[in-house]
Amino acid sequence: MPAAMLPPAVAVGELPVVVAVATGFGLLIALVGIWVMWWLRTRSIGAMLAVVVVVAVAATLAGVVAIIMRMIIEGPVKDFVLSVVAVGGLVGLGVAFVLAKRVVRESRRLVAAVRDLPFVAPQGLPAELQTIANTLEEAYARERALEGARRELVAWVSHDLRTPLAGMRAMAEALEDGVVSDRATVARYHGQIKLEVERLSAMVDDLFELSRIHAGALRLSRSRIGLADLVADTLAGAEPLARAKGVQLTAEAAAAVPVEADPGALGRALGNLVVNAIRHTPSDRTVVLRAGLDAEGMACLSVTDCCGGIPEDDLPRVFEVAFRGEAARTPTADGGAGLGLAIAQGIVEAHDGMIGVVNDGPGCRFEIRLPVVGG
Repeated sequence: MPAAMLPPAVAVGELPVVVAVATGFGLLIALVGIWVMWWLRTRSIGAMLAVVVVVAVAATLAGVVAIIMRMIIEGPVKDFVLSVVAVGGLVGLGVAFVLAKRVVRESRRLVAAVRDLPFVAPQGLPAELQTIANTLEEAYARERALEGARRELVAWVSHDLRTPLAGMRAMAEALEDGVVSDRATVARYHGQIKLEVERLSAMVDDLFELSRIHAGALRLSRSRIGLADLVADTLAGAEPLARAKGVQLTAEAAAAVPVEADPGALGRALGNLVVNAIRHTPSDRTVVLRAGLDAEGMACLSVTDCCGGIPEDDLPRVFEVAFRGEAARTPTADGGAGLGLAIAQGIVEAHDGMIGVVNDGPGCRFEIRLPVVGG
């Protein structure tokens, strides 16, 4: 470029002014572009990409205009610069159009896959869309699992309701029709009806508690409690059931393990584990409660039974709603609706804790882990 067309002294002296003018125009154009993109936020992504390219070209033109206004470039050089900027803008619009078409095409492919159930995440999508597709596939799998659990729960509850209701109806009709008249039998029927009503009431309470947990409506009143006290209370509450079953119930607790928890809710979770262990442990065998610190310094409550173990394939499903398992975990006559472990899991997780189960010796070991106060 001839020195007469671009004097170095003039160019250097005008630099701050050119930068200021170009910055001002650029900010103004950027604000207009942001407003246009906000207005087009629900439109095609192609339109938004076009706005981005136009804003970039317009901001570049603003700088060129600033240079021209200060007469730093003029004549043929000005025409060359404007032509290059215009060609660059057209190329940018073309690339944006191609990119927008691909994004729209892949988006439509994702929408079509979502509508075609069962949903399987399409492959080969752009990274962001692929992440969305994979997340949708995981959500669909969880939804199907929840739906399966719901159906299983309805089937179990229907069975568990039908049997006692049929027995209660038969006994009530026998009493009403005078088929049973001797005092001993009448008293036995009344006692049996009362027992079934209490069992059904407990089942309804479990369903209500589980619905609150799943809805995130479980209210906890936390306070500082010791694991030793919690174990002692649970042991006292479960002792009558263990005695009736002929199961020995023992406890080992570390005295100074404080946690921040709702004593009623956490006691119910631990009680559910203990009752479950007693029900599945044969007579003359032992259920052991332990409380202390694990290797990671967390408070640990464990319940070890002699149920015969759980099949490895069933271990991941133990805490599912209405799951009862097979073989050693077949429900007994005094069994519940398969809600106790699911409720225990919900309560423990509401306390920011973890619950799990492993096979251990002649049975299995359920463990609750909670953060220690000050830990």
